[in-house]
Amino acid sequence: MARVNGLGGFDWVAWLGVAVVLGIVEVTSLDLIFAMLAAGAVAAALSALVTDNILLQALVAIAVSVAGLAVVRPVALRHLRTPHAIQTGTAALVGERGLVVEAVSRDDGRVKIKGEVWSARTYDPHASVIEAGRSVQIVEIDGATALVYEAEV
Repeated sequence: MARVNGLGGFDWVAWLGVAVVLGIVEVTSLDLIFAMLAAGAVAAALSALVTDNILLQALVAIAVSVAGLAVVRPVALRHLRTPHAIQTGTAALVGERGLVVEAVSRDDGRVKIKGEVWSARTYDPHASVIEAGRSVQIVEIDGATALVYEAEV
């Protein structure tokens, strides 16, 4: 077979150079197009280690790039753009701090959480009474009652 190679056996170096340049462009764009093209260039570099045929190397680069753009990129973008779970309602109050406005015991009390007064009781039924003016941490919301423990300063 006749040798069709213009770089004297160092095609793989050229393909890796192309991959590096495309990788740098990807870092500036962050749209995963150039990452797929860079993957194609890396695949071509690997094929250059096996064959001297530049046409075959280019076909490998094109095939891997197209496959990446058609299959991998849409899946990757879906995962990258999935929003984090947003906590709303009472779940958003768990972990917040509140201020005791009426002494909180294992049975009753009142705390102010984010500007609203909630009924409250101590999370630990054996805990002592938390006096008014103290800071508390919300552990759980049970119906309309906040279960709290005294926050450490």
